[in-house]
Amino acid sequence: MTPAPGLDKLSLNTATTKNWTLAEAVSGCVTAGIPGIGLWRERVAEAGVERAAKLVRSAGLTVTSLCRGGFFHAPGALEDNRRAVEEAAALGTDTLVLVCGGLPDGSRDLPAARRTVADGIAELAPYAEAHGVKLAIEPLHPMFCADRAVVSTLGQALDLANAAGHGTGVVVDAYHVWWDPQLEAQIARASGRIHAFQVCDWLLPLPAGALLGRGHVGDGSIDIPRIAGLVAAAGYDGFTEVEIFHQEVWDTPGEQTLRTLVERHRGVLGGPGS
Repeated sequence: MTPAPGLDKLSLNTATTKNWTLAEAVSGCVTAGIPGIGLWRERVAEAGVERAAKLVRSAGLTVTSLCRGGFFHAPGALEDNRRAVEEAAALGTDTLVLVCGGLPDGSRDLPAARRTVADGIAELAPYAEAHGVKLAIEPLHPMFCADRAVVSTLGQALDLANAAGHGTGVVVDAYHVWWDPQLEAQIARASGRIHAFQVCDWLLPLPAGALLGRGHVGDGSIDIPRIAGLVAAAGYDGFTEVEIFHQEVWDTPGEQTLRTLVERHRGVLGGPGS
């Protein structure tokens, strides 16, 4: 498909339009002139991998990432992560996002949880490389350490990527890393290993549970243009993927959400055609 002016590197992460089916998300991107789509495995499973791949190919969209692998402490994690690698390859994306998992139930042993993550990534990385897929480790804000990710900083993620090898890299998600006083140095260190760049904003007050505190670019506390500039200076020239978890956004008609995404991409991030 031909992107709308100024949207050449914009991608919709399907988490942002949670109430849309995959077919609706694909159609919405085409209508809005958004050329990229980041897929969640749940949406792919609803459609079936083969049909999902056909949908995005027929629409001419670029699959910018598949989310998610990881959760290495869960039973059957290696088998599930290998399936995720296979799904990524079938969908035509070379990027599998890893949300590495928190503490196992009943455990307070954070060092052991981090060793489990490191071992899991190291074991998965050769399998991913053999399938033409790059693992992208996503650090999450420290408030998610207990339940979602014992990897909390970009520096930690880069250390894991270095140890794993086989093309393993990182995700820079503005929502999760904006607070880090080492952010500028770590993004520069990540040169050549940034496999995905995701954006949304940090809203206050945080809702109960904190997970749904993400808003449209420009509505919160994050200097997203600064982070985008750092990522570009580190050599990243891929898509900017918009991933928002917020009940009000989910309750908004998808077409309206995409209009806002387009306006903010042009206006806040200042892309061509803005």
